[in-house]
Amino acid sequence: MARTVGIGLQSFETIRERQCFYVDKTKFIKEWWENQDDVTLITRPRRFGKTLTMSMTEQFFSVKYAGRGDLFEGLSIWKDGKYRELQGIYPVISLSFANVKENGYEKVRYRICQILRDLYVQNYFLLDGDLLTSGEKDYFNRISETMNEEDATMSLHYLSSFLSRYYNKKVIILLDEYDTPMQEAYVNGYWEELVSFTRSLFNSTFKTNPYLNRAIMTGITRVSRESIFSDLNNLEVVTTTSDKYADCFGFTEEEVFASLDEFGISDRKQEVKNWYDGFTFGSHTDIYNPWSVLNYLDKRKVGAYWANSSSNSLVGKLIREGNKEVKQRLEALMRGETFRVEIDEQIVYGELNTKRNSVWSLLLASGYLKALQVEYIEATGRWYYTLTLTNREVRMMFENMIRGWFSEQDENYNDFIKALFSDDLKAMNYYMNKVALAIFSTFDAGNKPSETAEPERFYHGFVLGLLVELADRYTVTSNRESGFGRYDVMLEPKQDDDGIILEFKVQDADDEKELSDTVKAALRQIDERKYEAALISKGVPKEKIRKYGFAFCGKKVLIG
Repeated sequence: MARTVGIGLQSFETIRERQCFYVDKTKFIKEWWENQDDVTLITRPRRFGKTLTMSMTEQFFSVKYAGRGDLFEGLSIWKDGKYRELQGIYPVISLSFANVKENGYEKVRYRICQILRDLYVQNYFLLDGDLLTSGEKDYFNRISETMNEEDATMSLHYLSSFLSRYYNKKVIILLDEYDTPMQEAYVNGYWEELVSFTRSLFNSTFKTNPYLNRAIMTGITRVSRESIFSDLNNLEVVTTTSDKYADCFGFTEEEVFASLDEFGISDRKQEVKNWYDGFTFGSHTDIYNPWSVLNYLDKRKVGAYWANSSSNSLVGKLIREGNKEVKQRLEALMRGETFRVEIDEQIVYGELNTKRNSVWSLLLASGYLKALQVEYIEATGRWYYTLTLTNREVRMMFENMIRGWFSEQDENYNDFIKALFSDDLKAMNYYMNKVALAIFSTFDAGNKPSETAEPERFYHGFVLGLLVELADRYTVTSNRESGFGRYDVMLEPKQDDDGIILEFKVQDADDEKELSDTVKAALRQIDERKYEAALISKGVPKEKIRKYGFAFCGKKVLIG
C-alpha cells in the first residue's frame, strides 16, 4: 500500500513519525560528515528539500534528539554502526531566515534579532548554576528584539561558547535560507545596510568562532564573497554545477520511477519526465523537481506546482526591465533554443541591474535554466555556460510571466491582436497606442523617465507577448536574416492564416518630418530587402503575405 504524501511537511521528525512518503536522503549526513569541511554553503532552487535536509541533519546530530534512533531506522545511514554512535551527541544551533521578508532595514534587523532571541530562550537552562560568569549572564539577558548591533552580531558566537562549555563539545551550526533577507533587501532598496550587519554576524559566527565544529548554510544563490563572505576563507561553496551532494537534493529518475511504481501509476513515467525532469546538478543529469513530483503523486495529474509556488518577482523584474539582449535571449529560450554565455555564479545583488549576464546567473541558480555544457577557458580564466529552459513546467512559468506584463491592458492588447488578424489598420492604431502608452514604462529600467525609454525595450517585450499569445497559430521569429536584410518580426502561419511581417522604426527627426514618413521608410525597407523571401520559401503564397510598418516617437505609435 502506497504511503501518504504529506504536502508541505518540512520536519523530518513529523514525516517519520506519521510514516509519510519519504525518499531516503540520509546518505547526505555521511557524505557531509566525511568531507570535514568547516563551513559548507549549499545552493539549490527553492522547494528542493533544503529545509528538510537541515531538519534531518539537526535531528541526527543534536543532543536534543538523543536516543531518537527510531527516526532513522530502516534508512541508509542507520546501516553503519559508526554513525549510529554519532546520533544525538552534539550541541546544534539551528536557525532559518526563510521568513525574513521585510520591506525595510530596521524591520529586517528586528526580525533577525527575534530569531536570535528565540535561540537564547530555547537554551535558558544555561543561566542555571555558575557555568556562566555574571558578565556573561548580563549579556545573555540583553539578547532581545531591540538589542544593539554589537550584541546581535556576536550572539551566535557567544551561544556557541556557552553550549560548548555545557556539553564539552564544539557546536554544529545550521543556517537555512541565508539569502532570503538579501533578496528582499535588493528588491526593497536597503542592500548596503544589510550587507554591513550580515558580514559582521557571519564573520563572528563562522570565521572567528573557536567553538564551531562545522556548519552548513543553504540558500538559492551564491552571494558574492566580497559582499558578505569577505573574511570567510574557510567556506566550501557547493552550487548547482558542483559534483558534491549532486543527488542529495531533488529526486533522481530512479527514485521518481520507484515512487510511481509504489503508487500504481507506472504507466505515467513519460508524462512525469516531460514535465518535471531536466535539472542537472554537477555531472548528475535527470534530477526531478521534488515539490512537483510530490504534488503529482498526491493529485495524480500534471500541473505547474513548483512554478506557481512563489511570486518570481525578482526574476520578472530583471527580465522585464532588462535590455534588448536579455529579451532576445528569452525569445530564443522560449523557442526551445540554447545560447552560450559567460557566467560568474557569484551573485552581486547590488549590481544585478548593471552587471552583464548576472540575470542568467540568477536564473541558473534558481532552477529556471539548466547548463547543458560548462567550459573553462584557461587563457582568460572565464567560465562559459550553454543554457536552455529546464523543462515544460518552467516554460509555462515564463509564459504566464509574459502574459502578466500585458495583464493590465489585456482588453486593449487582445483587441489589437484581433485587429491584426482582421487587417483592420484603424483599429490596430487605436489599440496599439493604448497598449504602448500603458506598457512602455513597464519595460523601462526604472532609472529614467519612460518618455526617454529605448523603444527597443518595448519592442522586444512586445515580441515576447506575440510569441506566447500566438503560439497556437504562428511561429514567431524576430531579427532574422531574410532576403537582403533583417526583418524585425515575422509571423509564419502554422495553418491557413496570412503570413505577417512587422518592421519597427523610430522616427528620425532629421529625415522624417512626420510619423507617416517613418512608416513609409519601414515599408520600403521590407520591400527593398525582400523580407518576404523567408515566408515564400516556407510555402506561403505572395498574395497571403501582409506587411506593416510601425513608427515610434516617444510613446506614440503609427502603423501603416
